[in-house]
Amino acid sequence: MGERGECRRRALGVTPDLRTPHSRRADRGRGRGRARPGGGTRRLRTPEVRPAALAQPLAVKRSRAANPPTSCSHRVGKGKAVRFGSRVGKMAQQPLLQLPEFQHATTGSLAVAQPLNFWAGARVPSRDAKNSEPVYEPATGRVLCDLPACGAEEVDQAVRSAHAAYLKWRGLSGMERGRVLLEAARIIRERRDQIARIEVVNNGKSITEAEVDIDIAWQTIEYYAGIAPTLSGQHIQLPGGSFAYTRREPLGVCVGIGAWNYPFQIAAWKSAPALACGNAMVYKPSPMAPVTIVILAEIYKEAGVPDGLFNVVQGGAETGSLLCHHPMVAKVSFTGSVPTGKKVMEMSAKGVKQVTLELGGKSPLIIFKDCELENAVKGALMANFLTQGQVCCNGTRVYVQRDILPQFLEEVVKRTKAIPIGDPLLEDTRMGALISRPQLDKVLGFVKEAQKQGARVLCGGEPFVPSDPKLKGGYFMSPCVLDNCRDDMTCVKEEIFGPVMSVMPFDTEEEVLQRANNTTFGLASGVFTRDVARAHRVAENLQAGTCFINNYNTNSVVVPFGGYKMSGIGKENGQAVIEYYTQLKTVVVEMGDVQSLF
Repeated sequence: MGERGECRRRALGVTPDLRTPHSRRADRGRGRGRARPGGGTRRLRTPEVRPAALAQPLAVKRSRAANPPTSCSHRVGKGKAVRFGSRVGKMAQQPLLQLPEFQHATTGSLAVAQPLNFWAGARVPSRDAKNSEPVYEPATGRVLCDLPACGAEEVDQAVRSAHAAYLKWRGLSGMERGRVLLEAARIIRERRDQIARIEVVNNGKSITEAEVDIDIAWQTIEYYAGIAPTLSGQHIQLPGGSFAYTRREPLGVCVGIGAWNYPFQIAAWKSAPALACGNAMVYKPSPMAPVTIVILAEIYKEAGVPDGLFNVVQGGAETGSLLCHHPMVAKVSFTGSVPTGKKVMEMSAKGVKQVTLELGGKSPLIIFKDCELENAVKGALMANFLTQGQVCCNGTRVYVQRDILPQFLEEVVKRTKAIPIGDPLLEDTRMGALISRPQLDKVLGFVKEAQKQGARVLCGGEPFVPSDPKLKGGYFMSPCVLDNCRDDMTCVKEEIFGPVMSVMPFDTEEEVLQRANNTTFGLASGVFTRDVARAHRVAENLQAGTCFINNYNTNSVVVPFGGYKMSGIGKENGQAVIEYYTQLKTVVVEMGDVQSLF
């Protein structure tokens, strides 16, 4: 049984067919029987597992051609159907990935002329194209596209479109929603390489990392497709034969506000559990990385979600404010900086909306002298230089026990100097470009400030100009290792969000724990040691939402992710996130007579 074909059949509600592709071709024209030894035929088909009330399959037929129809109907009764989407006609939009400029995108070649808003199942031109802001390709510094911001009327259209789709989507069973999400995961998996290339052009990270990001995205959607059918309430027995039960219900229209360091992956992290729980989502990507989220919206549409279930509005702070204040929005999930997160929380509080905040960090990585030094060095590099250091949970405060500090610094500097920097679309590149010129200048400014305060630059911390002429205007810098740092330095206290590692010595476990926890952040942490008891003891005492033991930045969609203190509220990923995209209703059933005081 082919995985792709079976995934598609399940996502579209078709009864599973266990015949091989060869036998299916052989059966055409002579029925669906299959020859048996000794004569006769049998039908290899598993039973339909859907509830009797929803026994009619999703009435969806899709072509595997390049331009599939985008309609999806769900039979809810005899002769009735709820239609999802609209049949593609001659004037329908081509998905972005089918356009020649997207199919053959290389560094310095892509120019995006298509509108990047998406609601009601289609890309939507902006009403006010005059007030556009340029979006730059990080590796070259050239303009990738001009991005107009959505205003109040456009935000309202997107939210209302999402609400209309939500009313259809919430009526499906979890199994039916899961089928559609499985189809979306399959499409992303098959187009992973092409999506990753566009992500690199839009974001600047290396193709090696971008491919992993897209893999994590489809795995996230696949994971929550499996969670969707398991959502349930609880039965509670009450005195006298009465009872109560709880219903886990969707919230409604959720808003996702994403960051520019993991554009496609963060959109999947937010949308997959939201949709699995029966919600709709309006998503606002960072205006610095707006492109690939539209590709995700088009894939959801192709997979069969109702038009409007996942919408994209482009813009900056004003557009985000309109979303947070909209009366039809039930929840806001935000990933970004602490100052912006505070504003999102304040705006959402005016409408008593639920919020999830995944904010910044200044995470400690503690390396004890009994560690496996080779692993500790590799862990420190992974903790600091992924995505050019632009990762919120990076372990940028590296505490090394004094006895092994010289050996650690020697090895970490040698490997940092050897990191290949350059064209992010080349397979050998391990560090691409920072997201923008202002971000590059900000990070270089942190290095200069650290030097003024007494830190010593062991390597890097300077602008880097690749030899390729087309990359001369890109936002590259050499990864930096700082020694002789103190806890009161700016480079140690503030989130730099760039490839800068600050290294400090420590002597005792008690001392390093106090120093590690002396921060307003609490997103992540890490410890390297061979002492199992110490590892768990340190993990228990570190004030952070995640603690990595003998590794770093190995997050998985199946485990919760979120911060303590000012690093955020709520969780993403794992089963825990279901609590943040649903609400519980209690139903109390009286089986006897009412006992009244009146």
